[in-house]
Amino acid sequence: MPNHINRPTGLLAIDREMARQHADTLASYDAAKTGARTIAASLRKTKKVLLLGMGGSHAVGRAVEPLYRELGIEAIALPLSEQLGQPLSLEERTVIVASQSGESAEVVRWFRETGGNADTFGLTLEGASFLARTVTSLIGVGGTELAFAATRSLMVTFGLHLAIFTALGADPSAALAVLDAPEAPDIIPALDALTTVNTVVTSGRRLQGLAEALALGLTELSRLPCFPLEGGQLRHGPMEMLGPDIGVVLFRGNDSTAGLVTAMAVSAVNTGAPVIIFDTSGNEPVAGTVSISFRPSTGLAAIFAMLPTAQRFMIDFAEARVDDAGTPVRSSKITRSE
Repeated sequence: MPNHINRPTGLLAIDREMARQHADTLASYDAAKTGARTIAASLRKTKKVLLLGMGGSHAVGRAVEPLYRELGIEAIALPLSEQLGQPLSLEERTVIVASQSGESAEVVRWFRETGGNADTFGLTLEGASFLARTVTSLIGVGGTELAFAATRSLMVTFGLHLAIFTALGADPSAALAVLDAPEAPDIIPALDALTTVNTVVTSGRRLQGLAEALALGLTELSRLPCFPLEGGQLRHGPMEMLGPDIGVVLFRGNDSTAGLVTAMAVSAVNTGAPVIIFDTSGNEPVAGTVSISFRPSTGLAAIFAMLPTAQRFMIDFAEARVDDAGTPVRSSKITRSE
């Protein structure tokens, strides 16, 4: 278990970001309502959206893909680097570029090379950034995230998407209720279960984007290999790597894919791997797993419920393994080179 007495400065910076993330997310949602109506009008016209971003911003895109589809919008999330090298057509498509800094190398090059289209918009935390200066953007409240691993920036960007969903006619009340009254279940049993692992696999179905966000944070902070594998993809071969030294972290929501996540949990337990389930399904815990349970929820409400606790989990997991967790040694907060 981590020892918080001599907490690394990098993690203290993350603590400061997380302490304000719920308030900043709610404020961002309120501040974005007018701009979100403009984006919603574009989405109603095109019925298609291309969600572009890098790192945590791409994980957010992956997480909201199914939520846009549920609203009748054909959504595809791609890394900006992939769109640069193997581009999808922008014709008759709304484009939403997310970048917490608004200054990453891929963002700058993509706009300079393509210019976007008339229905291109931005999501960023920095109102003076290249992205915000270049296209109409929703600006998250609270300014640039200073800590290395993305925490507050993820929550705030989800809040900006919530404003768009609301403008499209979705009911935001469940998601807002979670932000107003967050849960904080105990994560110590889950951390204890992964004490001896040297690799982690994160996986989900409808919540796969959330699994990808956690894997990124785990890798950045613990410097251990962490694989985000969508549940079906995990079935098709990668199950071979599972065993006692591979931790499995699953995300199960109150949706039609919950049974598939349950079946994966049973299979993973049978390999001898320690299995953790972040769970808003309302279903019974799976025998042999460690369950981190929340009130039943789906969609953004489930994401807002589980993400802050998953952040605490990745931070404490890393602090137990790395003396200077939170201080990058091969990366930077804003990636300015490709």
